[in-house]
Amino acid sequence: MFAFNVVIIIALVIVVLSILGMLVRVILGPSLADRVVALDAIGIQLMAIVALFSIFLDTKYMISAILLIGIIAFLGTAVFAKYMQKGKVIEHDRNSND
Repeated sequence: MFAFNVVIIIALVIVVLSILGMLVRVILGPSLADRVVALDAIGIQLMAIVALFSIFLDTKYMISAILLIGIIAFLGTAVFAKYMQKGKVIEHDRNSND
């Protein structure tokens, strides 16, 4: 059991180092698309961290937090994609008769 906990801690350290690498890409990324991909990868890595903590603490109650992080990461990626495509996130249709 002790060796299993050491493996989980090593995996957590590796994922945290990977997040730090992605933060560098978010800050220094040459284009907006690189920054969006890095932010999406950070969301996935946050889900991995929560999952590893859930395994380490031997609990199943963090699954909802993983799902919430996944939904927020997806919405953020969709918003950035729309911004990259049209330059706006929210469009107002002024010609609508509704």
